[in-house]
Amino acid sequence: MKTNIHFKNINKLAIPALIAGIAEPLLSITDTAIIGNMESNATESLAAVGIVGAFISMLVWVFGQVRSAISSIISQYVGAHKLEEVNDLPVQATAIVLLGSFLVLAISYPFATQIFEFYNATGMILDSAVMYFKIRIFGFPFSLFVFAIFGTFRGLQNTYYPMLIAITGALLNIVLDIVLVYGIEGIIAPMHIEGAAYASVLSQIVMAGIAASLLVKKTSISLKVQLPFNKEIKRMLGMISNLFIRTIALNVALYFGTSYATSYGKEYIAAYTIGLNIWFLGAFMIDGYSSAGNILSGKLLGAKDYQTLLKLSRKLTKYGFVIGGCLTIFGGLFYESIGTVFTKDPVVLEKFYASFWIILAMQPLCAITFIFDGMYKGMGEMKILRNLLLLSTGVVFIPVLLVFDAFDYKLHAIWIAFTCWIVVRGFPLILLFRWKFIPLAQKK
Repeated sequence: MKTNIHFKNINKLAIPALIAGIAEPLLSITDTAIIGNMESNATESLAAVGIVGAFISMLVWVFGQVRSAISSIISQYVGAHKLEEVNDLPVQATAIVLLGSFLVLAISYPFATQIFEFYNATGMILDSAVMYFKIRIFGFPFSLFVFAIFGTFRGLQNTYYPMLIAITGALLNIVLDIVLVYGIEGIIAPMHIEGAAYASVLSQIVMAGIAASLLVKKTSISLKVQLPFNKEIKRMLGMISNLFIRTIALNVALYFGTSYATSYGKEYIAAYTIGLNIWFLGAFMIDGYSSAGNILSGKLLGAKDYQTLLKLSRKLTKYGFVIGGCLTIFGGLFYESIGTVFTKDPVVLEKFYASFWIILAMQPLCAITFIFDGMYKGMGEMKILRNLLLLSTGVVFIPVLLVFDAFDYKLHAIWIAFTCWIVVRGFPLILLFRWKFIPLAQKK
C-alpha cells in the first residue's frame, strides 16, 4: 500500500506532534515567566533557571536520542510490514537509557556547585541554581522514559498519544508552578524557585505514568524487559552513539552561549534565558513537521519508495519555510509585548529587545534545517548528522562567537553565531539528500 503524503495526512501527523512539541518547552517557559515575575530576587532566580535549564536540556538531549533511534527502526519495520520482529526493542532500549540516567543523577547531584561554577555562576545566582538543580534533576529519568515511549508511538505513525501526554504535563506544570511558586494564602506558603522545580518534577512523573499506561493498553508492545536482546539493538545503539556525539557537539554550542551570556552580567544572562526559551519554542513548533518527516521518511525508506520520499522532502520544505516565516512575522508584530511576559526589569528588557530580532530572522532557516534533520533521523542516517554538528560547532559557531565577542557584540555575538551554525547544519543535508535520492528515484 502506497504511503499517503497529501497535505491532510502530513498534518494528521504534524499537528499533534507540533502541539506535543510546544508543550515540552512550555515546561521551561512557564518556570521562566513565573519566576521572572516574582517580587523578590526575580532577576537572579531567572538567571539561575536559565543556567540549570541549559544543563538539564543538555542531559535530556544527549540521552533522549533514544526517541529518534527507536522511531527510525520501528517506522522502517512498519514500512516493510515486519513490526512483530521488533516488538521487544523499545523496552530494551528504554531500560538501557534509564540505567544511564540513574548514573548521571548519582554523579551530578553531589557536584552541583562545581557544575554551575563552570557556567560562570557566582553568589546568589550560583546558590539558586544549585538549589533548583538538586530538585529538578530527579525528574530526569522520568523525562527519558517519556521520550522513549514518544519514539515508539512515532515509529507506529501515532503522534496523537504523545500530544495528549505532553498537553497534560504542560497544563499540570502551569497549575503547580502558580500554586507552589506564589503559594495559596493560609494553605501553602510561597516556595519561590524551589516550587518551580517541584512543579516540573511532579509533572514529569505524571507524564511518565500516563505514557506507560497508554503504551500497554493501546499497543502490542510490552513494558516487560525480555532477553535475549533484539537483533536491532546493536544498530539502535550505533544510532544512539552517533546522536550522543552529535548532541554533545550541540550542547557545546549551548554551553558557550550560556557561559558567555553569564559572564556579561546577570541582566544579560536573564535576557539570554528569555531569548533561548523563545528560540526553543519556535524550534519545537517547527518540530511538528520535522516529526512528520521523521515518521514518513523512515516508512518510505523501509518500503523503498524513493519517488514519494523526494516529493515528501519538497512538500515539507515549503511547509517549514511558511511556518518559520509566520513565526518571524508574529514575533515582529508583538515585539515589545513578548518580553514583558517574562520580566518587568527594564535593563533585562533592553538587552533582550536589542538582540531579539536576530532570533526572529533565523526562524525560516531553522525550519528547513530541523525538517531535514528529522528526515535524516527517520532514515537512520545518524553519522551524517553527527559529522555536520561537529563541523558546524567546531569550525563555525565557536570561531564566529569568539570573533564577534572580541568586538564586544555580547548577546548579538551569541545569536549571530547561532545563525551561522544553523545554516551550516542544514543546507548540506539538502544537497546530500538530493544527490542520493534523485538517482534512486529515477531508477524506479
